[in-house]
Amino acid sequence: MIVVDTSVWIDWFQNKSTPQVTTLDDISDLTDVIIGDIILLEILQGERNDKLAAAIHSRLKRFGFVPMLTPELAVKAATNYRKLRGVGKTVRKTADLIIGTYCIEHGHKLLHNDRDFQPMADHLGLQFA
Repeated sequence: MIVVDTSVWIDWFQNKSTPQVTTLDDISDLTDVIIGDIILLEILQGERNDKLAAAIHSRLKRFGFVPMLTPELAVKAATNYRKLRGVGKTVRKTADLIIGTYCIEHGHKLLHNDRDFQPMADHLGLQFA
């Protein structure tokens, strides 16, 4: 399974030509794509109005939505934050820490265009698509 981060969805909706958008477009089985609830929140909160948000939500419904944060995952994400701080790396956004930890714990690959995920790959085993 592939979790697609907000950074890629934004580029996809803006028809930008990036390696990550190309990878997303090349995925033949849409059931392999997961959108976490936190990612959905980030995408929709960035829209200018309710009409645009509803249109985007409708387009995303063909992909699978999953809840990402549980009490257990919150503890693991906090542990991962401390591990990264221990090696001098800081993840700037809590949402990215949750998304990365979710992928690690569930064995999913992450498709992203966000520098915050690299330390999780380098030190925690996060896999990229």
